[in-house]
Amino acid sequence: MSGNDDTASIAKAQVLIEALPYFQRYAGRTFVVKYGGHAMGDPAAARDFAEDIVLLKAVGINPVVVHGGGPQIGAMLKKLGVESTFVDGLRVTDEETARVAEMVLSGAINKELVGWISQAGGKAIGISGKDGGLVTASKVQRTAKDPDSNIEQAIDLGFVGEPCAVDTTIIDTAVAAGMIPIVAPIGAGADGHTYNINADTMAGAIASALGAARLFLLTDVAGVLDKQGRLLSDLVPADIERLRADGTIGGGMIPKLETCVHAVEAGCEAAVVLDGRVPHAMLLEFFTARGAGTLIRAG
Repeated sequence: MSGNDDTASIAKAQVLIEALPYFQRYAGRTFVVKYGGHAMGDPAAARDFAEDIVLLKAVGINPVVVHGGGPQIGAMLKKLGVESTFVDGLRVTDEETARVAEMVLSGAINKELVGWISQAGGKAIGISGKDGGLVTASKVQRTAKDPDSNIEQAIDLGFVGEPCAVDTTIIDTAVAAGMIPIVAPIGAGADGHTYNINADTMAGAIASALGAARLFLLTDVAGVLDKQGRLLSDLVPADIERLRADGTIGGGMIPKLETCVHAVEAGCEAAVVLDGRVPHAMLLEFFTARGAGTLIRAG
């Protein structure tokens, strides 16, 4: 063996030694991972993600994946000639759009992820929030001020829902059987209707119900950045309120952080926002001292 080979082998061993305390601390615990964004459309990134999930399972951690699919739903609706409108980032979902969303999320995307994990050597099972009564949804309510009268008016988003109850029996059963649950963000309401649920919100609700050690939100940004563009690695809810008030955070990051705060205040140990486009970002965040994203704790 050459000197270079020795150096490479020693470096690999050092990485494993650095990760060992994390393996030991979180063996048997649950990680809920929201997978979405542009990384979903990149086969190489999908392979990396699948390998990461299988590795977590192999070292004794129980990963649960909740996936999005907004771009794919949009592409299918466009192909079918169905117009889309949005309110506060939520797609207004009529009955036809709801059917398309369920077809894309519970069908194509869900089973594709199951396939990637199978290729990486894992045993995954694809489900939605409707299966086993996992998530009961309630209709999302939104209001907006009428520009003329300045009166708050209700906005009907159609079949857009949010979790109002989570029964983890089906996830517990799958995990006990050595499987990795892959969850599509679709839920059934008490009214019998099918509701499309924001994947971040779905992942946060499931992480809370499971008492997860970590909720990972894989996004298209490095995490929460300050006004100079530097990564903020550790936050508590009070920090988030301050950053929101002074305009440091805004746009789509606000609902993600609200999901994280709700999750950590309702039973999840910590949440992380990180860039899903970076190869093995989740492993870098969790199994190295330097981390790779923004960690949110209850305080």
